[in-house]
Amino acid sequence: MKKPSILKTCSRIISIPIIIVLIFSLNPALARPQVEQAQTQATQVVDYRIGAKDLLEIKVYELPELNQTVRVAEDGTITLAVIGPVPASGLTAQELEKRIASILDEKYTKGAHVTVIIREHQKIAVLGAVARPGLYEMAGPTTLLQILSEAGGLTQQAGKEIHILRQQDNGNNKERIVLNVDELMRRSSDTNIILKPKDEIIVPFDQTLTVFVYGEVRNPGAIQFLESKGLTLLKAVAQAGGLTEWANAVQVLVKRKDPQTGKEKNLWFNLKKIIDGKRADFPLQDGDIIVVK
Repeated sequence: MKKPSILKTCSRIISIPIIIVLIFSLNPALARPQVEQAQTQATQVVDYRIGAKDLLEIKVYELPELNQTVRVAEDGTITLAVIGPVPASGLTAQELEKRIASILDEKYTKGAHVTVIIREHQKIAVLGAVARPGLYEMAGPTTLLQILSEAGGLTQQAGKEIHILRQQDNGNNKERIVLNVDELMRRSSDTNIILKPKDEIIVPFDQTLTVFVYGEVRNPGAIQFLESKGLTLLKAVAQAGGLTEWANAVQVLVKRKDPQTGKEKNLWFNLKKIIDGKRADFPLQDGDIIVVK
């Protein structure tokens, strides 16, 4: 029995890829959609959901007259030449490509190659005590820390809270989410939340608070402190120069006004126990009056 020629066998194996290469080299249009789609998908975030005001570039390789750049309307649709309105909001770029291709299959041409490129993403406003306040695009899932980093981070004037105003599903009301800066900086998963389109991030400036120390201290008067830093009873007495030799450290009075009712209440503290570590120090609030008898 005659063995097949090695040369003939090799020629059959080699001929297949050569034919494929020749087909695409003779008709580059067949290869271009696949190549460009792959490049586009590599540069886009796959799970980003299209929303109102996004700017989209639509390409249909078999029908170049349909190529256009459109902005998503407030109702979530895009209007394409010949086709008309197409729902786009809530879809990924790949899902919208399939939707447009499906419409073209039904009405115009089979097997159309459609590419959707997101040129401008939905924006989030960052305001207040950040280095670069303004509007920032969210390309894909974006966390609070990521967007604050894009805004240059918090300034030294930032307070201890971050507020997020989030539009509710009915579109009319806004929910206020209040987060603690210290917890956020510890990378707490509860505070480093995923942002949503149209979120407004507000970093309030630190507030200067005032307490008053009177009575048997060396330097009575007003003491100011930053809200983010806080001030305790023991520290306030220390900043007032400390107790005099006639001071009664066992009964120190803190007068505090209730912000809801406006009524004043008296709180008594044993400063010696706080100094000895037998009792926790007491955090002060704006407007507190300390009286050392």
